[in-house]
Amino acid sequence: MKSTTSYTYKDIWLIAYPILISLIMEQMIGITDTAFLGHVGEIELGASAIAGVYYLAIFMIGFGFTVGSQILIARRNGEGNYRAIGNIFYQGIYFLMLMSLVIFILSQVFSEQILGMLVSSDRIVGAATDYIRWRVYGFFFSFIGAMFRAFFVGTTQTRTLTLNSIVMVAANVIFNYTLIFGKFGFPAMGIAGAAIGSSLAELVSVLFFISYTYRKIDYRKYGLNRILGIRTKALSQIMHISLWTMIQNFISLSTWFLFFIFIEHLGERPLAISNIIRSVSSIPFMTVMAFASTCSSLVSNQIGAGHSKEVPALINQHIRLCSFFVIPLIGLIALFPSTVLRIYTNIPDLITASIPTLWVLCSTYIVSIPGFIYFQSVSGTGNTRAAFILEIIALALYTIYILIVITGLKADVAICWTAEHLYAICIGIASYLYIRKANWQHKRI
Repeated sequence: MKSTTSYTYKDIWLIAYPILISLIMEQMIGITDTAFLGHVGEIELGASAIAGVYYLAIFMIGFGFTVGSQILIARRNGEGNYRAIGNIFYQGIYFLMLMSLVIFILSQVFSEQILGMLVSSDRIVGAATDYIRWRVYGFFFSFIGAMFRAFFVGTTQTRTLTLNSIVMVAANVIFNYTLIFGKFGFPAMGIAGAAIGSSLAELVSVLFFISYTYRKIDYRKYGLNRILGIRTKALSQIMHISLWTMIQNFISLSTWFLFFIFIEHLGERPLAISNIIRSVSSIPFMTVMAFASTCSSLVSNQIGAGHSKEVPALINQHIRLCSFFVIPLIGLIALFPSTVLRIYTNIPDLITASIPTLWVLCSTYIVSIPGFIYFQSVSGTGNTRAAFILEIIALALYTIYILIVITGLKADVAICWTAEHLYAICIGIASYLYIRKANWQHKRI
């Protein structure tokens, strides 16, 4: 199957599928947590939703930094300036380790107070605090892992991600099963065991990345054999690209955290439903994000290689290929909702209550696929400030919507989840207009 770009659909798939596998495998950490905790109790299930999104909102600050690093790595890779990549990588590691330390201290000191002010159920606050107290150790490992991902995606060596993610998920399943339920002589730790298991799995992931890079990658080619000290000029260049993405990611996930806080005020049952739906959505959502991330990287590579005119056609290729995989998947989920939901809970009335929300979720992907791929393409042009502005507009409308629907109307949880449609439509239209109308073709980074 040929196209009007330098890439065939097969080329795109060969880059995207390892990212897809790695993202899905990493989401298996959250899926495993939800599936195991769903058999512990509804309180633990709901608390893991609040704590999980809370952790993710903070993590996305660091991840935003690696997105900017990935854009720079991809641009240098497209230019053939390979040895400059190592310096970008190490400056990223230095910055993220400092950030991990600061976030760790602040989270340990203030998390319980923050949750206490926002969450109405004392039982949810207690369980969520138990989770976060142990989960924040994972920042040190997850940030390093995210930087390795930026390196492998930016240099289009994405098959490594598949192997790493398989190792990490296997470790997570073993650690979680052991610590949540108290197997092999360990005490049953419940939700705290889920947090410890996830953090240990991320440590295993980092050790794998280091070992694989040393043994299998031509690290001299990319300047990884030269461990330089802190270079403020290089770091400021990364920050120039990353800053807007970092702020954007934090605000985006904070808004989603706000969504779950509002849902919690509707009751413990709607919160449990929302956590199940969040977990079910992870695989189709990560499929979309794999193609969106691939598109962002290839857009940056194409601009670096002087092929800016191919970008719109390249985006459309990604939308078509992503739809080919995602639409059948959500169709199956919609046709067999009870079967899917039984993975997460064995409570019959909770399964029945979750089905309408699951159908709403499935319909979201009709607009999410083009919306997210176009949006990530804006970041791929290197104009992360423009991407930040576009998302702030979409998030403002999203926040107004959930305020009206959840806190004002106190609507059914299925209606509340239509907020995802609004967000995807807004971000998609804004990003489409930017790619078609703005002057991004010659932006230097």
